[in-house]
Amino acid sequence: MAVIMLGKHAVGPDQAPFIIAELSGNHDQSLDKALLMVEAAAKCGADAIKLQTYTPDTITLNLHQNEFFIDNPDSLWHGSSLYSLYQQAMTPWEWHKPLFDRAKELGMLAFSSPFDLTAVDYLEQLDVPCYKIASFENIDHGLIAAVARTGKPVIMSTGMATQAELAEAVDVLQRNGCKDIILLKCTSNYPARPIDANLNTIPHLAALFGCQVGLSDHTAGIGVSVAAVALGATVIEKHFVLDRSEGGIDAAFSMEPDEFSLLVSECRKAKDALGKVHYGCTDKEIASRVHRRSLYIAKDMQAGDIFTADNLRSVRPGLGLAPKYLPQFLGRQVKQDVTMGTPLSWELI
Repeated sequence: MAVIMLGKHAVGPDQAPFIIAELSGNHDQSLDKALLMVEAAAKCGADAIKLQTYTPDTITLNLHQNEFFIDNPDSLWHGSSLYSLYQQAMTPWEWHKPLFDRAKELGMLAFSSPFDLTAVDYLEQLDVPCYKIASFENIDHGLIAAVARTGKPVIMSTGMATQAELAEAVDVLQRNGCKDIILLKCTSNYPARPIDANLNTIPHLAALFGCQVGLSDHTAGIGVSVAAVALGATVIEKHFVLDRSEGGIDAAFSMEPDEFSLLVSECRKAKDALGKVHYGCTDKEIASRVHRRSLYIAKDMQAGDIFTADNLRSVRPGLGLAPKYLPQFLGRQVKQDVTMGTPLSWELI
């Protein structure tokens, strides 16, 4: 599967997993805090930061009742209207450039998820290197087509989409000129349960669409992301927060810096551990071969004595003949005097 270049970053099956820190609305409407988040993400080893580009008016209607009000008691945002929630969560558009610039200064990629056509136009003015299609927007063919026509790589979350809906979305991307597509397996529940992650979908998606696949992870902890890397995920996206105790619109399913650092290191270890198909000793194991079992003289013997299970044993270390040769020696005579602790060799019969 071909490597995809996101800016100067190579993403692919033979590369370290590409780790994205999603800032979402955890900046609490403070640009200073948002800049601190970018700096903290860089220190954690994140490869990229991602924003969300919308306003309340581009994503919903200014209504505060009926289906525009979140009355699900199990929701993190119970008691808010959609409009007021997005007022609180949005990243002001004028912040994008300073946040992107700071990320670039720190060696990170910076991009965003647009939620309507005006957002695409704005992000094009900032010359973003790639785009993200959020899971709730992967059925918006107009938005997907506009993003595809930029000619830039597209990362798209699968979320609740069926196979048919994903096939339609991928088709829209390809028909409108997008050549580099990365799908992210995603469970659109906040926080998500590991049991709902269904990570075996990752290799299936890769085979189904012939593209790279990663994970947008809304579960707590790092286990699900590490498992995704083991299943071939080339991209991992996690929400980021400086301190969950301070709140934040998505803080409940976001990772603090020490957790995010562990995510980065363990995902990279998982990728390294996959290695290649290999049997026999690695370079580091060669010295350990001496600790295998082998055949040793277990009692002093004189020339002509008969080998028995009492005077010839399989023990550690491994400098004698392999234990599989024991039946060929039992009942035969030793050729010369030997002392206990002599490794068995063919020359002794």
